[in-house]
Amino acid sequence: MKILKSSQIREVDSFTIKNEPILSIDLMERAARTISVWISENISKEKNIKIFVGPGNNGGDGLAVARQLKDFDYNVEAFILKISNNLSKDCEINLDRLKITENTSIQEIRAKSDFPEINQNDILVDGLFGSGLTRKLEGLPKELVQYLNNSNADIVAIDIPSGLFGEDNTGNDFDAIIKAKYTLTFQLPKLSFFFAENELFVGKWKVLPIGLNQNFINSLDSDYFMIDNDYVEKKIINRKKFSHKGTYGHVLLIAGSYGKMGAAILAAKACLRAGSGLVTVHVPKIGYEIMQTALPEAMISIDWSDIIFTNVNDPEDYTSVGIGPGMGTKQNTKKAVSNLFERISTPIVIDADGLNILSEQKELIKKVPKNSILTPHPKEFERLIGESLEDYDRIQTQINFSVNHQLYVVLKGAHTSITCPDGLCYFNSTGNPGMATAGSGDVLTGIILSLLGQGYKPKYAAIVGAYLHGLAGDIATENTGQEALIASDIIENLGYAYLKIKENKI
Repeated sequence: MKILKSSQIREVDSFTIKNEPILSIDLMERAARTISVWISENISKEKNIKIFVGPGNNGGDGLAVARQLKDFDYNVEAFILKISNNLSKDCEINLDRLKITENTSIQEIRAKSDFPEINQNDILVDGLFGSGLTRKLEGLPKELVQYLNNSNADIVAIDIPSGLFGEDNTGNDFDAIIKAKYTLTFQLPKLSFFFAENELFVGKWKVLPIGLNQNFINSLDSDYFMIDNDYVEKKIINRKKFSHKGTYGHVLLIAGSYGKMGAAILAAKACLRAGSGLVTVHVPKIGYEIMQTALPEAMISIDWSDIIFTNVNDPEDYTSVGIGPGMGTKQNTKKAVSNLFERISTPIVIDADGLNILSEQKELIKKVPKNSILTPHPKEFERLIGESLEDYDRIQTQINFSVNHQLYVVLKGAHTSITCPDGLCYFNSTGNPGMATAGSGDVLTGIILSLLGQGYKPKYAAIVGAYLHGLAGDIATENTGQEALIASDIIENLGYAYLKIKENKI
């Protein structure tokens, strides 16, 4: 799914109105109906609903919702923020329509003294300002936003929380943005929804299709995408009847050190569960019996050292190589990592201590094979690339790093972002907070390594791997809940994740 700029979404609106053809007021009615239906399906009719609207088309949406909710037998009050005597054309039409609706309360807010009394059991609907907002809120609008936020009532935002910009919120006033519990956005998500710093405002968000012209959406350029099931399903490599274990790759995982063999086990087991035909794990001598006992399906390559990684034979003989989980950062390990980069030219997967070594010796970044996949968590990313003021800045830094070094970066988080050497960025749509647990990243490394070894291009190994990882975590929480989830649960549910991706395939 494309993530378009707010200006592009307005282009899509205009094109749809002109070419469907449909009147703008009728498109607004259709959009408002999706909001009203969602409310009818998710909010009790015993709740009083207070809808706050501004002078633009977001306000027009809100007024249409107020009228439609009357058809669903809700008790609705509408409040118009009068910062201007001018309303958009469609907002004015919907105000006139609401005025002739029976048993309708419409009040104007011209000053702070006009703010209505709010019960914390009320439902507030935010239709003050939409995605066209270009400057931070001040004066009466800011005061109203703060009043609504302080009411402790649940807020449902129409399209985007008022005060939040669709893309870059650098310099915005974070005390002047609606804190929604739910954001119901039209047709496509906004880029700002994918940033952790905006979770406080966006809450849980849902995309509601409103029938905008898909062909025109497809024709627009975008550097940002959200990964969905249809996309991933098309990238899954189907197995052939006469294939054998050699068909699905022989991967080498360099992992583990004294006291950290668990990371090697998790990553290796994830490799196998994700579909690798053969997995060899290179471990220090101390890890031999541990690996053989914990994972009999894996083959073992033994280091010269008892406790750390110092060398590996013939890494070029494998279909893909992964390095880092539990490996440590001792001096001899750093030398071995540098030597590995010089001996191999095909893309590899680098995680954990592999990334930490790159952070300490940044000159090694130039030695990393092109199109390799780096899988940092935010702190590893910060150590490797540098601090960012906020998430929008960080995503630009991530993109620039991928382009400048011709590497894929999988930045782990609630919406894991995958940046590519061509400058494109993909946000994952699966996963949950229960996956914030020890070993979860090692599992992701194993999955991506497995896919790369099976013949997936690095881009799709990263994208499909992140989606599979998150989906397996989502499936696991159905039985464990988020609090009890551990990394092994993700591995055990990888098979179910594959099945779920393919379940609609004929």
